[in-house]
Amino acid sequence: MSESQSFSQPSELATLLCRELIRLARHEEELGATESARTPYWTPVPASVLGHQLAAAALRDGVAHIEAAARGALIAS
Repeated sequence: MSESQSFSQPSELATLLCRELIRLARHEEELGATESARTPYWTPVPASVLGHQLAAAALRDGVAHIEAAARGALIAS
């Protein structure tokens, strides 16, 4: 396996993984927004809405870690 192949495959995998994590984060936000919209304004926001928001934030944090690791791998090479 050539050097360029060994670097391109992890990069492509990281890109695909980041896209999927972002898609999942958007889905979590949509679920939370839909649930929140069904809640009357005079009642407390359900804890599950916060759970969806936290899940989206955690997924985006995962993207940031993957991107940072990918940048570090490029700098090291």
